[in-house]
Amino acid sequence: MTLLNLKLTSALVAATLMGGAALADQAYGPFPVTVKGYTGDKTDSVSYSGQIARHVLHDSLKKAAGKGDGGNNAAEVEALMLAYFNGSEEDLAIIAPVSKDGFPVKQSTVNEISKGKNISGKFYKGAMPAWPGNQSGVDVALQMIKLAAVSEQGYDPVNGMDWGQLISKFTLGAMAYNQAVDNYLDEKLEADNKPNDQPYSEGAHYTGKEHSWDEAFGYFGAAAHSVSLSPDQNYAVSKQKDLAAADANGDGVIDLKTEFVFGPAYYAAGADKGGNKNTQYMTTIFNAFRDGRALIASANGEALTDAQRAQLKNYADIIETNWEKTLAEATFKYAGSVYNDIDKIKSGEDTDKALRDYAKHWGELKGFSMALQSGKNNLGATAIDLNWLIGFGPAMPDGKMVSDIDADGNFVRGREMTLDDYQVNMLKVQKLLIDTFGIESRANDATADLAALAEKLGENASAEND
Repeated sequence: MTLLNLKLTSALVAATLMGGAALADQAYGPFPVTVKGYTGDKTDSVSYSGQIARHVLHDSLKKAAGKGDGGNNAAEVEALMLAYFNGSEEDLAIIAPVSKDGFPVKQSTVNEISKGKNISGKFYKGAMPAWPGNQSGVDVALQMIKLAAVSEQGYDPVNGMDWGQLISKFTLGAMAYNQAVDNYLDEKLEADNKPNDQPYSEGAHYTGKEHSWDEAFGYFGAAAHSVSLSPDQNYAVSKQKDLAAADANGDGVIDLKTEFVFGPAYYAAGADKGGNKNTQYMTTIFNAFRDGRALIASANGEALTDAQRAQLKNYADIIETNWEKTLAEATFKYAGSVYNDIDKIKSGEDTDKALRDYAKHWGELKGFSMALQSGKNNLGATAIDLNWLIGFGPAMPDGKMVSDIDADGNFVRGREMTLDDYQVNMLKVQKLLIDTFGIESRANDATADLAALAEKLGENASAEND
């Protein structure tokens, strides 16, 4: 080991012993190479480019979902979307995020980040009862892709579906959240799974535990320096609106591998900057990731002790709990958006725009509620209640909503629901999320209306029955 690496490791040991405060505002990496017998020229053991490639595949897939013309180019659009979902032997162009005025992006193809990556191989394969048809998570995603391809610009006005939003928000859970909390921060923390006294793979410059932890961090999607940015700055970086905040090394271009803020981290920052402004999801999750990585580095390539793994599992629990809350916060926020959209629809002003916004927000609501159900925790009765209250589609102005999907992939609209009743459901969703997850930011909180609206509807129902 070089003297520099020894000094770095000693500093990490000291920082770990002094607690997380010693590492406050420090970036995720670099961390020294600790693999025993490593003779290569690498000096930084941090590596999560595969996860960043998958975030880019996700962002590009979401954009591709809006390329349909109503059916004529369906085969072409489906093939394009599947290339980003299943991966491709070709070097796929990055559809999003791409360079724009005032925000140049370093990479323009997926392989510049990492080769051979896909979404489907890392997608939740368990049952997904939130969607009709009794399908697995990955089959639901494939069905959504097929339906997006035949739609016009990703929108189904009859059933109220926004395919880009549904696919995107579901994927943020079924790929990123699931892989992090139900794989890398779960079984890969066991002593005999990717042990720390061996390289992750033959010739690798990182240990099994180092790389497993890095991969979980990669799925979170924060920039390596996100902890030194405010919630507003992290949010703006993801929107490609703050070059100075993003460009950590000052070279004038944004390296997607380390300087961009992707989905899960973006929504953590969004919850922190919005609502009651009383949460620190981004900082809490980031610090647990970084402090956990420092703990692994402090082992200096030796197998982790039971005490070290226990501490690592504690960090993992902090990450999982707060990540789950960010998904619940997003679900809560969009339930409030849907509630507000219904008021606009009922007002009769600019109905087409109001319905388009309604479908967009419902897609985000539904996608995030499905993301919540893609993690390690079985939500049990909470999932059943969420799925019933939100439904398989939004209540539409004709009083119908999706109740099933037939063998040919066509929606069945057999459930009756008034817009007024659906508004009550949205408020019940918000209350359920507060009661179950203890969320605190609560953007678009409309729960104060619940009692009055329920009473009003009850009176109307009584009058109709007289």
